[in-house]
Amino acid sequence: MTIATVGWIGAGVMGRPMAEHLLRAGFQVVLLERASSGVAALVESGAQTAPNARAVAERADVVFTMLPETDTVEHIVLGAYGVRAGLRPGTLFVDMSSIAPATSRRIARELAAGGVDAVDAPVSGGEQGAREATLSIMAGGTPAAFERAEPLLRCLGSLVVHVGEAGAGQVAKACNQIAVAITIEAAAEALALAEAAGVDAAKVRMALGGGLAASRVLERYGPRMIEGRYEPGARARLHLKDLAIATALASDAGVELPALRLMLQRFTELVERDGDLDHSALRTLIAPSASTRSTD
Repeated sequence: MTIATVGWIGAGVMGRPMAEHLLRAGFQVVLLERASSGVAALVESGAQTAPNARAVAERADVVFTMLPETDTVEHIVLGAYGVRAGLRPGTLFVDMSSIAPATSRRIARELAAGGVDAVDAPVSGGEQGAREATLSIMAGGTPAAFERAEPLLRCLGSLVVHVGEAGAGQVAKACNQIAVAITIEAAAEALALAEAAGVDAAKVRMALGGGLAASRVLERYGPRMIEGRYEPGARARLHLKDLAIATALASDAGVELPALRLMLQRFTELVERDGDLDHSALRTLIAPSASTRSTD
């Protein structure tokens, strides 16, 4: 089936620029009708709307979801007026949300029963990666389903990897979120120590960037930490949700991950303060002086 019309559900911080890339690539885009700035901006750029998820699916050759939580995806896809009710045999479903792998597997099984291919394709790269179409995309699904989805995914990311069968993309995302959380904590502690020792943290960051400590986290989030700018790109509460998914996966797999346990505690503390701060705001937990900085 030739893909001409894309259904897109989830026009938030990440979803809006991703849908815009598909518009620019020449696809017709149908959105779930919502009173939001993201939907309004996309309509202004040429997208259309439909009143519910089923109606979106009825008009589309492929439906994407980019939503915040497992329960929301499950309801939007499998609910009475959900995506499943509107998909035709031969169409494609791609979920780019970060959700529990077991739910991705269940959705894939239920859609397959109706002749619909499903791909779970969570992303890493944050708002900047979404805007610049440089996301890293981790895909799970059958080889045939991935082959169909890949050209569209390459409109959204610079690295697209087929990790394995249904749910494998979500497992990869959980692994990603562990590594990112630990690296944010490491960068925050290093810069906090530089400041406490009376050394210019910006110059320390520059020096670390040329050695083994170099990382995208240090490159992107180091300046935020030094300047105390924590407006959300990737909200702390969503990272905590992903760490909870990773913790459940580790428990099911019987593997002990002590650093993950620590990061779950750290993010819980941050979210109790303000879960809408960027996840780089872990820096504010280290020193009282840092926590008094403006987050405007």
